[in-house]
Amino acid sequence: MNKKIAQPGNSVGVIVSLKGLVVEVDVLGEEPEEKELLTVEGYPDVFLEVNFFRPGKVVCLNLTNSQVLRCGQKVFRSRQKVTVPVGPDTLGHVYDALGTPLDDTSLTVKNRKSVTDAMGTKSYRGTEKMELLETGLKVIDFLTPFVKGRKIGVVGGAGVGKTVLTMEMIHNVTQGSKGAVSVYSGVGERIREGNELYETLKETGVLKNTVMFFGQMDSTPTMRSMVAPAAATAAEYFRDEEGKDVLFFVDNIYRHIQALTELSTNLGLTPSEGGYSPEVFANLRRLQNRLSSSEHGTITSVQAVFIPADDLTDPAVQSISQQLDSVLVLSRDIAAQGIRPAVDLLKTTSSLLTPKIVGERHYKLADRVMSIMQKYDSLKNIIAIVGENELSPADRADYQNAQKLITFFSQDFFVSEHLTGRKGEYYSLEQTLSGVEAILAGKSEGAQKPPPKAENETKPAATATSTEKADNKK
Repeated sequence: MNKKIAQPGNSVGVIVSLKGLVVEVDVLGEEPEEKELLTVEGYPDVFLEVNFFRPGKVVCLNLTNSQVLRCGQKVFRSRQKVTVPVGPDTLGHVYDALGTPLDDTSLTVKNRKSVTDAMGTKSYRGTEKMELLETGLKVIDFLTPFVKGRKIGVVGGAGVGKTVLTMEMIHNVTQGSKGAVSVYSGVGERIREGNELYETLKETGVLKNTVMFFGQMDSTPTMRSMVAPAAATAAEYFRDEEGKDVLFFVDNIYRHIQALTELSTNLGLTPSEGGYSPEVFANLRRLQNRLSSSEHGTITSVQAVFIPADDLTDPAVQSISQQLDSVLVLSRDIAAQGIRPAVDLLKTTSSLLTPKIVGERHYKLADRVMSIMQKYDSLKNIIAIVGENELSPADRADYQNAQKLITFFSQDFFVSEHLTGRKGEYYSLEQTLSGVEAILAGKSEGAQKPPPKAENETKPAATATSTEKADNKK
């Protein structure tokens, strides 16, 4: 979006009502288009975005919460919409939802695209063999295979490790994806976390192939609601115009819904189930549809999902989960035991865990593991009453194997080396499958550490980060 429009367009009317971020304009002249930016007389750097129309009036949103607006001020058309910079020149830089650079204010990128208009390229899901992307994280590669062009969600409440796990995936996946570009969208999270991620990507050399967009928790709901579509615009351009495979990370997609809900309340829209406006879920669907593959390239997305009040049945969480191919659920009870990542193995699901995608060996191992974990969950209550010694030999063996699997799937992260003092671990898929097979066969080798990397391999940098402790808002 241009900082200033030198020559305002035709007059629209005058401001007649101000309510928070909502500005109502009496249409006395030319009617603007939906999502068009309007300028205010005497303040060419203040923009109002057209949201919807009423008879004789247009309802707008004050994008930056400017305090100079007054009733009676004249409003003009700009014939422009919010645009963000796109293309190779944006890599290595950080922008806000309006496309303003945050790391280098002198940066100018001529190529810009509208945030509200999708590229329009028909998406598809190829019929050829799907390509698995290795994350180096045992529990993800084993239970929620990371497939190019698909979506994976990291779901959990406050303080269970969503942000740290997402950062670890960015660290591992981007270093192993040659030729791919990464787009990161930070929605409603802490400034500290964004700065830590920026420094992590910079130190590991990943930033040069990454473009970042932030609308953090101190931003207005309008800015927070626009940052994910802004990042999607950048991702679409790399996919369709540059023919790139794109890794798209968003933390946190629930905050996108939360921002849309705040705007719906300000606009006076009637809420439905769970207090969410139907328009919120329509907007979510449009965003998710943009994060798809086309004949030119792919967009593979990782989306952190906050659970309000630890309620997995929340309508927003359910709506998000339905649009993901894999859902990795983090548990507060497991996190309290000091296990990282704190994955609930039974609640974690993936539609991609099929013999056709992962192979017969992997699929059968996953099926056996899930059966043992289901049995383990049932046996816990019995053991609490009669003790483990009263179990049959077969049940006792399954119970002990389940405990070994829980320990095996825990892992130290590269991005938290500075805090824990323990070296990060990277497991190949073959090492993970072999470890699971060893445990199921009753061997102790399953829990062994991965072999050290050769000296000529890239060593991940130890970087300070913090475990997410977001406010548990209802």
